[in-house]
Amino acid sequence: QVQLVESGGGLVQTGGSLRLSCAASGRTFSNYHMGWFRQAPGKEREFVAAINGRDGNSRYAASVEGRFTISRDNARNTVYLQMNSLKPEDTAVYYCAADPAPYYRSSTNPKDYDYWGQGTQVTVSS
Repeated sequence: QVQLVESGGGLVQTGGSLRLSCAASGRTFSNYHMGWFRQAPGKEREFVAAINGRDGNSRYAASVEGRFTISRDNARNTVYLQMNSLKPEDTAVYYCAADPAPYYRSSTNPKDYDYWGQGTQVTVSS
């Protein structure tokens, strides 16, 4: 089992940057595929980015491709989401999640992730 704690959210102007961090407990962090999702008021939770636990390959939602970068530091049990060129439509609660699948995967489906953090608010002002 793993516990996840996000940090780094806040208020930023359009065009600004933020870096979210997600610290994980446990000794097997490198075995987990990690993802970032977000949920805006009145909307469903949506995929943002994922990074594979086997080879570090990543994938992104089309809406953030080229602006956001997901990375992980297995020695620190931490996954990051660097967000640049932020837009008002990026405003949401951002969640990190862990997928314990024992095979290669970078899933966009939140149902594949067994563990979730509490979320961190990101607000982008226009």
